[in-house]
Amino acid sequence: MEFSINPSTLKMIRTSFCILVVLAISSFSMMEARDLASKGKTNIEYMALNCRKHTAVLTEFGAVGDGKTSNTKAFKEAITKLAPKAADGGVQLIVPPGKWLTGSFNLTSHFTLFIQKGATILASQDESEYPVVAPLPSYGQGRDAAGPTFASLISGTNLTDVVITGNNGTINGQGKYWWVKYRSGGFKGITRPYTIEIIFSQNVQISNITIIDSPAWNIHPVYCNNVIVKGVTILAPIDSPNTDGINPDSCTNTLIEDCYVVSGDDCIAVKSGWDQFGIKVGMPTQQLSIRRLTCISPDSAGIALGSEMSGGIKDVRIEDITLLQTQSAIRIKTAVGRGGYVKDIFARRFTMKTMKYVFWMSGAYNQHPASGFDPKAMPVITNINYRDMTADNVTQPARLDGFKNDPFTKICMSNIKIDLAAEPKKLLWNCTSISGVSSKVTPKPCSLLPEKGAPVDCAFPVDKIPIESVVLNKCSAG
Repeated sequence: MEFSINPSTLKMIRTSFCILVVLAISSFSMMEARDLASKGKTNIEYMALNCRKHTAVLTEFGAVGDGKTSNTKAFKEAITKLAPKAADGGVQLIVPPGKWLTGSFNLTSHFTLFIQKGATILASQDESEYPVVAPLPSYGQGRDAAGPTFASLISGTNLTDVVITGNNGTINGQGKYWWVKYRSGGFKGITRPYTIEIIFSQNVQISNITIIDSPAWNIHPVYCNNVIVKGVTILAPIDSPNTDGINPDSCTNTLIEDCYVVSGDDCIAVKSGWDQFGIKVGMPTQQLSIRRLTCISPDSAGIALGSEMSGGIKDVRIEDITLLQTQSAIRIKTAVGRGGYVKDIFARRFTMKTMKYVFWMSGAYNQHPASGFDPKAMPVITNINYRDMTADNVTQPARLDGFKNDPFTKICMSNIKIDLAAEPKKLLWNCTSISGVSSKVTPKPCSLLPEKGAPVDCAFPVDKIPIESVVLNKCSAG
């Protein structure tokens, strides 16, 4: 019996076969892609201070990405085993897609922690997974209370060339547990952990990651040189306690750029130690550039200088900033007993919408360590420059309060237009114990900031700090 197929049926069979082949190849490719992603082999390119010769994936050390199994041991074992290879061209640890529950762990030098898209480092809420450590020497105690601190989720001390980056992978601090217990006084003198804290280190990069719900401060480089924080998104509820975004502290040559922060505290807080402890350590924050920041913080500042500024803050350049529903733009916070200085501050090109204040300087931030600060240690606040700014829906343009016998001096404001809210404060410019000048500022500033002669532009440096000229390398996470 002869069997035949008409041309139209044959064409249909061939078409169906082709579709099945394509689907099979596509399915295999998808399975292969998922398999490669689970092993961290994706050939993702990223920009970093240095590329790495050696690569490992977290799962190689027994990690389980189910969001329930603790991987603290796996992170520690991975870094311990990879550390000997770091001197031979560097090493990178890839965190693949999944939810990787962990407590505190320490990084090593010549090391990259790469968090893939779809990967979440999930901070443990088990206090036993955070060692209790001594407070920083420039603080003398924990920031929450007179005692030690929990180690940060991701920590590192005395490191050279350390990178925390990704293609928008996430670190979830699971902060609600810590916020609730902190508010109830349940930690008995121990300060909450930060999310990332790098100490006494140089050549540090934190970039292209998202951090949500930090227990307290999000990113805290302290006593560091040559730091880049770039392309970071930080999100926390606007009523969360002390969830500062990025806090450069006693650091030299730091660049913060292209970041987006929603916070319950200052989006960026520049610091240098607290009272007598900061004075003794004497390490200023200097050569700091902050640019292209977007901030939302209804109860705090876009950029705060202080209040812990006893080692000094100088040469800070701030530009191209967008502030939305934020309490104040740049807030200088200090107090009698701080000592130190805030000087040579340059800010320009701010766009602000819905602000309580635009400018706020306060000498009444009277939080001190438990005992021993010198009430005669007076801070110096001078050479503060603001220019080229617009603000809409503002309740009060400025609140500027220096010290009666130690005024804040050389304040300059130029080319600033502030549109008021429907019900602004009756006293628009509240100024005491300050001096300076203004030019082309509306509403008209207080009499302590007079216009003098021809219009002027407040200073902004034409040079660059060294970190702004650093060129990142194109690296691969595959």
